[in-house]
Amino acid sequence: MILGDGMDLVIVGSIGYDDIQTPSGKVSSILGGSASYSGLSAAFHARDMGLQRVSVGLVSIIGSDFDETSLRRIVDAGLDIDGVKQSDGMTFRWSGRYEGSMDHAITVSTEVNVLSDFKPTLPESWKDPPILFCSSASPTTQIAVLDANQGSKITALDTFQLWIDSEFSELSEALRKVDIAIFNEDEVNAIGDGSNFLESGRNIIMGKSLQGGELAGSGPQCLIIKRGSAGCVCIHRDGLIILPAYPTESIVDPTGCGDVFAGAFLAQLVPHEGNLSDIESIRRALIHATVTASFNIESFGSDSISALKRGKYRARLDRYRRMAGII
Repeated sequence: MILGDGMDLVIVGSIGYDDIQTPSGKVSSILGGSASYSGLSAAFHARDMGLQRVSVGLVSIIGSDFDETSLRRIVDAGLDIDGVKQSDGMTFRWSGRYEGSMDHAITVSTEVNVLSDFKPTLPESWKDPPILFCSSASPTTQIAVLDANQGSKITALDTFQLWIDSEFSELSEALRKVDIAIFNEDEVNAIGDGSNFLESGRNIIMGKSLQGGELAGSGPQCLIIKRGSAGCVCIHRDGLIILPAYPTESIVDPTGCGDVFAGAFLAQLVPHEGNLSDIESIRRALIHATVTASFNIESFGSDSISALKRGKYRARLDRYRRMAGII
């Protein structure tokens, strides 16, 4: 059963290749990109919901070098790629490494390639999806997508430091257009300019720290702060949610964990038909997001999410609920 008339969840972002080095080893040319990670995560939850089948579509661009095996992984997961264009040129590529606690990635190189001139548009039948996620892209691009789909019930975005530094005015405008922002702690502090992440988060929601201040309008009604091994915090206009991370012993590669988190969270919101005022529904979605991200960190790239089985996931979900004292 598809819950919407068209696509239930549309993810706009990058599909590419990653070269990654961590204390556990080194891999090259593995499937990466924000849309890949969040899409594969959302697709797992679409399958896990059983009869409440959720349709998930990707909007991105790949180069002529994108191989059939990578494309097959995306399609076999159940993702719709009618919004993915292929162009002459090379696919987006990111190279990075992790050291020590692996809390932060050290970027070695970013080759934007075919993404540099990409102007994402949703297929006509996908217009105004119930949930629209603009993952880490230029705020100018995010604004264009949001303006073209003002009928969506829930809109969300992610960002990274480059856009905070170079397009803060545009990022402020985008944040005033969305319902949910999903940031890491460093990004929240950089945007919110508070003495701690909670104050910074409140400043973002009120619009105080955005370009133009509170007079220009408030920010998103829900801000999710990813804190790595410290868990996550959700600042909502109706309350505060604080959840611990799942205590993963085997940390292999943190790449894409934030995107996996976002994909799981948003997929879990689809059955609630845009009702962001139900804070308990948000809490349940965050629990699923936290547990899903804990699998991603246990292997390089998206291998764990692509191979995740329902029984294994449900067992860890139950274990997490007991450990965290969540009924």
